[in-house]
Amino acid sequence: MSYRSMASPAAALNQPTRPRAALPALCLTQITSWGIVYYAFPVLNPQITMATGWSATATTAAFSAALLMSAVAGIRIGRILDARGPRTVMTVGSVVGTVSLVIIASAPNLTVFTAGWLLAGFAMASTFYQPAFAALTRWWAPNHVRALTIVTLAGGLASTVFAPLTAQLANHFSWRHTYLLLALVLATVTVPVHAYALRGPWPPAPPPSTTGETASTTVITRSRPFLLLATALTLSAFATYAVVITLVPLLLDRGYTAAEAAWALGLGGAGQTLGRTLYAPLARRSSPALRAAVLIGMGGVTTAAFALIPGPYGLLAALAVIAGTVRGNLTLLQATAITDRWGAHRYGRLSGLLAAPTTTASALAPFAGTALAAPLGGYPRLFSALALASAAAALIAWYTAPTPAARKP
Repeated sequence: MSYRSMASPAAALNQPTRPRAALPALCLTQITSWGIVYYAFPVLNPQITMATGWSATATTAAFSAALLMSAVAGIRIGRILDARGPRTVMTVGSVVGTVSLVIIASAPNLTVFTAGWLLAGFAMASTFYQPAFAALTRWWAPNHVRALTIVTLAGGLASTVFAPLTAQLANHFSWRHTYLLLALVLATVTVPVHAYALRGPWPPAPPPSTTGETASTTVITRSRPFLLLATALTLSAFATYAVVITLVPLLLDRGYTAAEAAWALGLGGAGQTLGRTLYAPLARRSSPALRAAVLIGMGGVTTAAFALIPGPYGLLAALAVIAGTVRGNLTLLQATAITDRWGAHRYGRLSGLLAAPTTTASALAPFAGTALAAPLGGYPRLFSALALASAAAALIAWYTAPTPAARKP
């Protein structure tokens, strides 16, 4: 069923029983998990490299390895979510995330540091948006877009809350002690919340109701729309995540302080929250393919602006908010891409397969972005190249409409 459809009274009576606390719980845990496991790293990495002597390329490669592990693990986790629901997956993921941060904080060498990040990759796959989206799509069907929007509104605050907080902690503690404190926060908030708030019956998958939904997973994933969609989202994810990770060093190279750079990163999170309030009206007025092309293209425009505009800081801060606004819509674009085209049947499995290449791209982006900055002649030229990648992704996205045989009514 399309997100545009309104549930009938009969359908409302058949809505799945959902845990009442699940929605606010996932809002809280997405802020905390993303803020600590993901957004703390770009803030702390300059201090990590300075204190340890490890190169920025090596530490960023370890972080990229975590995202790559998340992509691989996410395929299997998607199947588990379809069958069993999110409670065990997300609770175990929170425990693993806490352990991984302790390993990272206490790592005596780069090998152990990388091992800690590989473990963190499993936690990312188990606690970030993919399992939360699977839970909301099943529990809140057929009106899941509203629930997805609420959770991503909250998730957009992750960098707003934790980037400045991490910077403040780093001003008073070493990077190791900062990570240990963040690990304590992660365990205290996410483990009990996932364990208790996600209790409740896991409803069966909705029966397929259209030709597109009755098609097998293999047929869908080999279809032209799916392959083009995966390509467009992969290119877009590479550009987006490279910008997120390299925004701080871009601003540092331009003479801004670490605190100013952290605040710019945080303001991007505030922009994500703003952007997600605009997604539902945009969705009502545009087709999935047009929406994808426009939003991905706008991401390229904001990236090009970062490359061309050196200041003043107020203008860059405003640009960070605009870029975050686009990024927030891109999150919901991916969250609804499957149901827009092929319905909610096998959502966890299909979203896991769609997320695998995009997460792989986001895994390679921090390492590749950092490594390419010098050969390209600096971070502004890197941002120009990333803008071109987004432009190519927008062009491909224009051709991701489902074929007539798979199109939903």
